[in-house]
Amino acid sequence: MKKVFFNSADKRLNIGGRLRIRDFIEEIFKKENKDLKRLDYVFCSDNYLLEINKQFLNHNYFTDIITFDLSEKKGPVIGEIYLSVDRVKLNAVDYDTSMKKELLRVIFHGALHLCGYKDKKKADMILIRKKEDEYLYLFLDK
Repeated sequence: MKKVFFNSADKRLNIGGRLRIRDFIEEIFKKENKDLKRLDYVFCSDNYLLEINKQFLNHNYFTDIITFDLSEKKGPVIGEIYLSVDRVKLNAVDYDTSMKKELLRVIFHGALHLCGYKDKKKADMILIRKKEDEYLYLFLDK
């Protein structure tokens, strides 16, 4: 039974190896000892994600990702992750990496948030980046 879904809002994205990425996301949840019920990734534009940021978080700035945990307390993980394709492309250029690698990093970042990792404090940011790197290299090394 599928648990991870890729959807488009106002932006289409052709991701090579979708099934492998889906399987790997499920593997992340297993490694982090989290029960995953359903996870929806929604690919969108900067403007689409900005409106979500304003409406739900009262933030008036662009971001690459917003993660919503829709799980019931102590239940399996249910989440929605919105990714700005525009922002990921810009970040890939800024960080001098490939679009594919940056996209994977952001995809894994959202999953890690739903596994309980935070990124507001410096120590939390260091830890989530370490986990992103760990899973990114594990994925790319397979």
